[in-house]
Amino acid sequence: SDKTRAMDHVDFVTQQWERERPDLDVSAMAVIGRVGRLAQAYQKEMQKTWARYDLNGAKFDVLATLRRAGTPYRLSPGDLLQATMVASGTMTNRIDRLVDAGLVARSVNPEDSRGFLIELTPEGLRLINEVVEAHVATQARLLDGLGTEEQKLLTELLSKALTSAEHA
Repeated sequence: SDKTRAMDHVDFVTQQWERERPDLDVSAMAVIGRVGRLAQAYQKEMQKTWARYDLNGAKFDVLATLRRAGTPYRLSPGDLLQATMVASGTMTNRIDRLVDAGLVARSVNPEDSRGFLIELTPEGLRLINEVVEAHVATQARLLDGLGTEEQKLLTELLSKALTSAEHA
């Protein structure tokens, strides 16, 4: 219940608004403010994990997307764009940096000689297999404060909230 949990920054903000503008219902702010701060806290810790492997979120995203695709760990730039939701120039830049690092290779698409395919190199596969283990451990540690049932409930509620917001 509300009375037993510790105050957080969002409580401070919403209480000020309740005092200054009692006519406003700030209950949505209480949710959205916490989700935003939570996302920032999660990102900060995940970035530390990626940095241990000379990666950032963008590079991790490309490597992980190729790895999740399954063997032969190869996708077209278009498929990568769709999976990661970034602009085409941004993706080209990410791929260039990963090629330079020896983690992915470009090859001509046998089905379209004007196009390319992006594939994990053996080094890229080795690295993403290692990094994803550290990443999952970091994420688990970030949820340590919640029990199994609480995590399930939060997952359901966040999924419902995400669907609602994306269709708002």
